[in-house]
Order: sequence, then C-alpha cells, then structure tokens
Amino acid sequence: MNEQIVKFNIAGMHCVNCAKTIETKLKDSEGIISVRVNFSTAIGFVSYNPAIVSKDIIFNRVRNIGYTAKERFPLKQVTQTPLQTGWLILCIIASIITMMLMYAHLPDTLHTYTPYFLLIIATTIILGPGLDFFVSAYKSIKNLSANMDVLISIGIISSYIYSILAMNGLFGASGHAFFETAVMLITFIRIGKYLEEQVKGKANQTLQKLMKLQSDKAHLLSQDGKEIEINASFLQVGDTVIVRAGEIIPVDGEVIEGASSVDESMITGESLPVTKQKGDNVIGATINKTGILLIKATRVGEETVLAKIVSTVEEAQMDKAPIQRFADKVSNIFVPLVVCLSVLTFLCWYFVFYDAAGQQPFLWALKQAIAVLVIACPCALGLATPTAIMVGSSVGLDNSILIKRASALEQIAHIDAIILDKTGTITEGHFVLTDTINFNAVTESELIELAASGCTFSNHPLAQSVVEEANKKGIKLNVVENFNEETGSGIICFYKGKKLLIGNETLMASHAIGTDNRHEKVMELESQGKSIMYVAYDNKLIGILGLMDKIKQNTNTAISLLKKMNIRVIMITGDNPQVACAVATKVGIGEYRARIHPVEKREVIKNLQNNGIKVGMVGDGINDAPALAQANVGIAIGAGTDIAKEAGDIILIKNDIIDIPRTITLGKKTLSKIKQNLFWAFFYNMTCIPIAAGALYPTFGISLKPEYAGLAMAFSSISVVTNSLFLRFATLNKIPYKNTV
Repeated sequence: MNEQIVKFNIAGMHCVNCAKTIETKLKDSEGIISVRVNFSTAIGFVSYNPAIVSKDIIFNRVRNIGYTAKERFPLKQVTQTPLQTGWLILCIIASIITMMLMYAHLPDTLHTYTPYFLLIIATTIILGPGLDFFVSAYKSIKNLSANMDVLISIGIISSYIYSILAMNGLFGASGHAFFETAVMLITFIRIGKYLEEQVKGKANQTLQKLMKLQSDKAHLLSQDGKEIEINASFLQVGDTVIVRAGEIIPVDGEVIEGASSVDESMITGESLPVTKQKGDNVIGATINKTGILLIKATRVGEETVLAKIVSTVEEAQMDKAPIQRFADKVSNIFVPLVVCLSVLTFLCWYFVFYDAAGQQPFLWALKQAIAVLVIACPCALGLATPTAIMVGSSVGLDNSILIKRASALEQIAHIDAIILDKTGTITEGHFVLTDTINFNAVTESELIELAASGCTFSNHPLAQSVVEEANKKGIKLNVVENFNEETGSGIICFYKGKKLLIGNETLMASHAIGTDNRHEKVMELESQGKSIMYVAYDNKLIGILGLMDKIKQNTNTAISLLKKMNIRVIMITGDNPQVACAVATKVGIGEYRARIHPVEKREVIKNLQNNGIKVGMVGDGINDAPALAQANVGIAIGAGTDIAKEAGDIILIKNDIIDIPRTITLGKKTLSKIKQNLFWAFFYNMTCIPIAAGALYPTFGISLKPEYAGLAMAFSSISVVTNSLFLRFATLNKIPYKNTV
C-alpha cells in the first residue's frame, strides 16, 4: 500500500479534549491509517492512503469537525494572531470598569443604573472575547465529546441568565445580579491562557531557535558566472552558491572551491570550528567563519539536515508516552463527571444544607455549582505528559541528543541493561593497520596490495582501513572478480583467476585453510586488543593483518556512570573472545559476548528480555538496525547528522559515548517531571473541587467565588507547564546543560 504523511497546524483547539476529538474523528475516516494530534504544539500528523483520500480532503474533514488545518513545513514558523492579545486587553479594561461600578461610591442616580451598565459590559465580553468558549463548546458537543469549554460555557451562561432574571425581579427582593462573575471569569481564563501560551513557547524554545537558524538569502552563481542574491527557499539541487566569511550556509552541499572553517556547533554540538575544503560536505544553517566557499547544493528545503532534525523532534513530541494513557482515560470521563458533581452541589446546597449558608439558598447553591464547573481542570491532566516530553526533547536537542520517539524518554528511565556494540560505540570505528605478518615468500607490500584489492568494494570498517593504508603507501590496487562478502566472516573474490580470501578464522576454516600454526602470533596481537584479518591466496595462507581501533574518549567515564546507575553493561562484538576481553578490560566492562554475528545480536537482546530485563541497545544505527528495533530503547550513535538513515529511538549526534548516561539521566528527569505533573494535577482537582463545592464553608467559612475558581483553573495549567519548564535547568550527570543553539 502506498502510504503518505501530511503534517499540519491546527487552529481553534482550546484544550486537550479538542485534540482527542480530532484524532477520534479522523481515525474513523476512510483512507486514514494513523492520526496524532498534539495540543501543546497545535500540530497534527496524519498517515493516509493517497489512492483513497487527499490532503485537501483531510483538511476539509478537520474543518467539518470545527477546526482549521493548514499544511506545515518544518522550517516555517507560525505567528500568533494579534486578535487574542486584543481580546485580553479588552477583558482587562472591562474588568477594571466592572470593579469601579461595583465598589466605587457613585451618586444614587447612577447607582440605580449600575446593573444595566454591568449587563452591557457582560454582554459585550461574552459576545466578544468569550465567544470562543461557546463556539468551542458547541463543536465539542456536536462531536459527542465534552471539553473544558463546555464547563466554562455552562458556568458563564448560568451566571449571566440568572443575573438577567434577578435584575428583572424574578427572584424577588432577595435576587441579586452578579454579572461581574461572567466578566471576571472570562478575563481570568484569558489571562491564564495567554500566560500558558507564553510558557509553552519557552518550553519549545530550542526548536524555535533552530528554525530561525536558516538563512533567508543566498548568493547564487548563475551559469554565466554572475552572482545573484535570491531568496534561499528558491534554491534547487545542483545550484552553486557563494558563501563569504560570517555568512550562514543556506543549503546542505559539497564544497567545490575554496577552504574555510565552519562553525557547526548549533547543529552537531561540536564546539570547535571544522575545516572544510574541496570535496567536503557542509550543513545548511552553519556559519562560514573565515574563507570564501563555493558550494554545490545537494539537499534543499525539507531534505536538509536542519529540516529533518526539526521534523524529527516535532514528530517525537506528538508521540504518546505509555504513562499518558492513564491521564487520557481520566480525561475522557472528567467533564461528564464534573457536570454531575456540579448538579449534585446545587441540589445539596439548595435542598439539604440551605440553612448553613446563611443567605439566599438558590443564589448560594448556583454560585457553588458554577464554581465547581469552572475550577475543574482536565487540561492540567492532559498537559502533564506532553509538556514534559516537549521540554525533555528540547533539552536533549540542546545536548545533541535527538529524540525520535518520545515514549523512549519514559522507557529509557526503566532500563536494566545497556548493550554496547564494540566497533563504533566503544571504539572510534576507524581502524589503523599496525601489524603485518607475511608468509610463503610474499612481501609486506604484496600482502597489502592483495588485501586492499580484495577490500575495495567492501564498506566494512576493517576493509576500508586496509584500502586506506594501501593508498597512503602509494600501492596500486587491481580489480578483483566475483566479489562476495559474507556477513560476519569476510570477503571471497578472485584475483588473476585465483581465489582470494580475506577475513576471520571461520572463513579460513570453511575453505580448509589452516591457521593453528600461527596461533601464538595471533594471540599476542589479540591480547593487545587488535582485530585480526587472515589473507589467503590460491588456497594458501599468505599473511595476517593486525588492526587497532582506538578507544573513544570518555568511554571509561561513561561506563563508570552507567554502573553507578546500577545498569548492567554488556559489550557485544563480532571479534573473537581474546580481542573482546582485551577491550572490555580496558574500559571496565565485566560482561561481554564475542563472535556474535550481526543477525544474532537481536537474539541476545530477546534472551535478556525473556528474563524480564529491559534492554537498551547502542549501535551504529545502520548495521545494527534489527537489534535496535528489538531493544526496549534503541540508541544510534556514530552517523552524526545523517538523520534519515538512522534506526533507533534516540540518536546521539555528537558520537560521544558520554551521552549514553546523559540520555538515561534525561529520561529519568523527564519521567520524574511527568509524575510530578500528574500528581499535582490530580491533587489540584481532588482538593479544589470540594473547596469550590463549599465543603469548608460550614466549618471554616471558606468558599470560592466562581471568578476566583476560574482563576485557579487557569493557573493550574500554567503550574504544570512551568514545572515542566524547570527541566531546562537540568544537569545531566554533572555535565552542565549546554545550549548549542
């Protein structure tokens, strides 16, 4: 099935239940495969079958539900409408005038008309700034769901209608209009929503800064050699651009002329400028520091590294962590439950406890019922997880840790064991040929020539290192025939009509070539942690190559930190036990698995999982894809900014092993914030709803006016988002939080 994905901005969502409504309705539509909607970022993500449905049809369906959808592009920011700020200012002015009319000493002639002035103000605010709540409530009810605006709307309209009836004497002399409740309630909620949006904006600050890194202009070199300044968004693959010192590189590309140093810290986290010359690749949005570069565009628009990073983070933020499912279940029944509690509150005060209030029973009962409606906050529950995930993924990005699946942030906090692939994770993955042992009258130069010729077509790090050594020595390589590479064993090919074998003992044994008489020399090399390659030609062993892979900086520190976290560390390698033991001993790992074929890595993980162990796998993201997929959390390290090719849930862009314990710490801190948020959201509702219902009034004389209940509701959401924001000040394993943007 041909599957396509569209990402879009959504306008009109007021609470988490709005996002759930869109998800539910779209999922039921024909041609839709999967839907994710994030209220915190107001972004939707839909996978669909283009043979059945189109993007325009999807957007129309969103509009039919009652919201506005517009396609989103990774590097385009959405600006907030000034209308919302205007409504907020109007609400504040109206509230000030309302308070003046209520509490200022006015002449009797004016005081008589005060209820009418308040009616005009309340009507204006309800039909202006408050209309959004009623429209949202209508959409919610139309879609057979109930969001926070249903509660707010019932509270506002109840106080408004009662006040009109009381003003007209329907309740007799005891009737008392309270139009100020509607005005103040809308004002406080507007203030809360405004502050909530400001805080949410800071929560995703890293992503916003990344999006601002792109260059607006580019200097295009035309075919006739003229330099033309154009909008960078018009560049196409194959275009040549000129980038001078101090300018931002507008595209991903290849340097075709010039030399310079480039600051890539904002993308890769590397603090030192990187030297670039002809043939080197450059990343868009990085800064050219010194010379002039001519760059041929290889990736533009949504295909650039920057766009893919932004897109990956946004998609991760739309992913739901397992802990969020519980909050979602509660939110689904929350609004109907609160409406029932509100009705129960009214009935109890009006029919049972009317003497306890010491004032008009109907008015008191109505106020307490309205307070219950507006103080309840399903949004605090709904925001608890996604805001923490949003901030956690931003902190990760600041530390060159790219979260591809948000739920991995929760899962990595629970892992019991980390499996580290040796090559490329513990070691640099770049071998150096250090030893050659040649037999049967073959010279060292001839041995390297034969081995390098056979390795030319291989992508294996060992093979590439042999070819690199031959090139350094100026040895001419020859073409081999019938090239075949057996994963986990080595290379089989033909050179000048005779069989050439390059690989390990298993390969030699399968072709009946003995290696036992060379065991002593091999043992010596392996005890030094060197990898061994046997070379056989014409069915004779002609030499042995010893290659050393340098241990990565920070490896011992990283292993030590993992052990302090009580995480079991296991090294896994295709090398033999002697090499594995030597490397493991150097870095302080006590448990390792040797001679593990790439396809067997997955089985090692499955065996651990079958024993109830939660496993994190760290590998190169390409060769280890099956193992990374099998692990509870897959962490890809070593491919830098080549995001598109990466497998795994988390990518360590800097290729620094110290980022493994950092990532686990980030996961633990994020999970801790989620739990704190959920606790306070539940605590708020469990505590404040009884207070709003007047439970403390008979004993302590404590009650809440509806407008103050609305203020409390608004600030409960702000407190959740603010608590998540404190994650930005996290330190990851005593390595300070580092802003690279």
